[in-house]
Amino acid sequence: MIVLIVAFDRITKYLATKYLADGTVADFIPGVVQLRYARNTGMAFSMLSGARWLFVALTVVVCVGVLVYLFSDKCRSLWLYWSLGVVVSGGIGNLIDRALYGYVVDFFEPIFIDFAIFNIADCAVTCGAVVLIGYLVVDIFRKKGDDNG
Repeated sequence: MIVLIVAFDRITKYLATKYLADGTVADFIPGVVQLRYARNTGMAFSMLSGARWLFVALTVVVCVGVLVYLFSDKCRSLWLYWSLGVVVSGGIGNLIDRALYGYVVDFFEPIFIDFAIFNIADCAVTCGAVVLIGYLVVDIFRKKGDDNG
């Protein structure tokens, strides 16, 4: 799963660079999302722009830590395994850009709302984090139920 998500991210970033870097803007979902090339030197919403090596180091530490956990055979929940794997996939996808180029290639631009331009890796991090939070909330309530029961 990790390899597939990273590969999909790399392919879409390559295509965005090839077809959109000249300033071309294309409708993806008319009136909702368009494709527009952007370079993000920061993190979400371009915060902390210019802290390239801090992001690289932090991402490497987090991804290695999560991968060690995932492959240590200690992760007993499929939901936890999936969510962490998806988050790591997104982290690796953006890490590759940041390490190689000093910026992350973004290309999905919502036009129905004022929001940041993003990419597949960002989607993976967000989706994985949402599922992880859901898993943790359910796990907390399940444990409270076990303690009261």
